[in-house]
Amino acid sequence: MATSSKEQILASIRQHTTERFAMPNLSKLEHEAQTFANPVEAFSKALEQSGGHAALLPKDETLGAFIAKLYPQAKMVANTITQLSGAEALPGKVFNPDEIANPAELNGTDLAIIASKMGVAENACCYIEDNVRHRAVFFISEALVIVLNSKDIVNNMHEAYNALPNTPTLPFSCFISGPSKTADIEQALVFGAHGAKDVWVIIKE
Repeated sequence: MATSSKEQILASIRQHTTERFAMPNLSKLEHEAQTFANPVEAFSKALEQSGGHAALLPKDETLGAFIAKLYPQAKMVANTITQLSGAEALPGKVFNPDEIANPAELNGTDLAIIASKMGVAENACCYIEDNVRHRAVFFISEALVIVLNSKDIVNNMHEAYNALPNTPTLPFSCFISGPSKTADIEQALVFGAHGAKDVWVIIKE
């Protein structure tokens, strides 16, 4: 049975590990971790500081209509959310990236719409699960819209990791906070080098 390169690397590490150590007790750090009276407000502020944007979805507006106002010029829109309310209002050519065989065909995507199961108030991280055919859709688009429920915003990373399953059910998951940024070369800040240049998180109440 074929194994992935990741599994091969982990198996090699386990094989050559001669001494094991117990996980440290982090309970003291967890008790001292930052909490917020209004996690939604704290999340929004942290996201703005990281270069992203957050907005509460108006109760009288669909997701599709709201996203269309944010990106009216988008020509290629990858939508990963089934039964997105108001999907008919989305701009440009809307497609399901799971129906594409070759991930290279995602090149040129202006906007990707994805869902997050959890947000973190202290740093505006959004937990993204690899529940799509091509995970490249998370990083290849020029802009990214993340849909998040307000009740799913926790205070800090301690709470976030405690909420995750001990045994992941999917091969890949990640946290995304704001647009992609790097300053490796000559300490010049560049947006979009490894992911979206622009990120909006739409918070549903």
